Amino acid sequence: MMSRKITFCAYDKPDSIGGPVTWLMHLLPYLKQTGFEVSCLILFHKGNTGPLYEHLVKNDITIHTSSFLSSTEDNIKWILDCLQKNTPHIFVPNLVVPAYYVCKWAKKAGIITIGISHSDDPFYHAIQKEFMDGHKSFRLDGMICVSKVLEQQLLKSKNASKVKIKRIPYGVIILDSKAKRVDTSLRVIYVGRLAEQQKRISEVTRSFCKMTQKISGVEAIIYGDGPDKINVENILNEQQIKTPVSLGGNIPPKQMTDKLLKAHVIVLLSDFEGLPISILEAMACGVVPVCLHMRSGITELIENGKTGYIVDDRDEHFIETIKRLKADNQIWQKMSLNAKQLVTENFSLEISCNSYSSFFNDFKINSIQDITIPTRFKLPKINQDLSRADIRRTKFNFNQLKLTLGRYKHKLYLIKNNK
Repeated sequence: MMSRKITFCAYDKPDSIGGPVTWLMHLLPYLKQTGFEVSCLILFHKGNTGPLYEHLVKNDITIHTSSFLSSTEDNIKWILDCLQKNTPHIFVPNLVVPAYYVCKWAKKAGIITIGISHSDDPFYHAIQKEFMDGHKSFRLDGMICVSKVLEQQLLKSKNASKVKIKRIPYGVIILDSKAKRVDTSLRVIYVGRLAEQQKRISEVTRSFCKMTQKISGVEAIIYGDGPDKINVENILNEQQIKTPVSLGGNIPPKQMTDKLLKAHVIVLLSDFEGLPISILEAMACGVVPVCLHMRSGITELIENGKTGYIVDDRDEHFIETIKRLKADNQIWQKMSLNAKQLVTENFSLEISCNSYSSFFNDFKINSIQDITIPTRFKLPKINQDLSRADIRRTKFNFNQLKLTLGRYKHKLYLIKNNK
């Protein structure tokens, strides 16, 4: 049987590991081990290296790299150049907007195109709108999503019957060991981006401070990095009474497991998620999740009162829930076992990767033609929810220039003649 060539596209930057990066770090080596010929096109936001790049190099995955270029058109051309030199059977644009536009020319060459919906947010809703419901020439062949809510959204697409849709949850490594609680103290952690948008990191920090002030014997650690780290530092420095809340830094994946095994509760109070890998990894270690109610992902992981708690707010209900876990070690012990069992049985790395392998193998491989790279790219109008990642070349408008010069000339005439 011919080895299937598959190419993924991704972003990477130093000291930054989010859910989609962790997912790729696990998935790509696994696909290679199961017989796929795997490569990855990486666009760097800063510098010329990052955790994804370093991990894939260690695992001998073929990589092509570039700095994120100045325009969508330039990024499209770079990606097409890469695909032309090493043409795959399957192309996965992942979360890279210019790579989704590439699908128009990839499909013409016979390449199968498969998108990924990682989260329940406007960005991925726009990906669905543009590349499932939009112009036929840009329509994907397949679409993978990570949660049941996202799957239902995709199935509501007017072109759902024309795009192969599959829900494949993230998977995590399952360890034999688990978190233990040997005394009455309770360690509560947050793991993720330190960002106001989506993650509400200032509110998380204030909730942690209030929690530790109201409940004795509780300590809290905030792990991660991000654009709003300074906000966390300022809130902690403003506390009149010193609280057992600290910043734990940005921890590499291998070291993070040790931190999880020393924790008891993991907290996520975001506005939205897809299927949070940080919660999956913690539950796999027997850490009990306490999360704000969100449409996507959380209810698939937390059966309230059995595998964790779902809270109604970031304030009183959240604090009361932590107080309950602190006071009753038996409840924590039972939930810890239940959380680990749920992830072991349903969200292991092996289950997830096997599902990806099976889905990719379900597609009939086409005879691949040469990719034609156009000199000019005719692209759809920019979707506002994709605009931060879709920066088009500025078009030179000669008529507008003439009009502007004419106005200045008229103003100079009026000034010169005192009119």
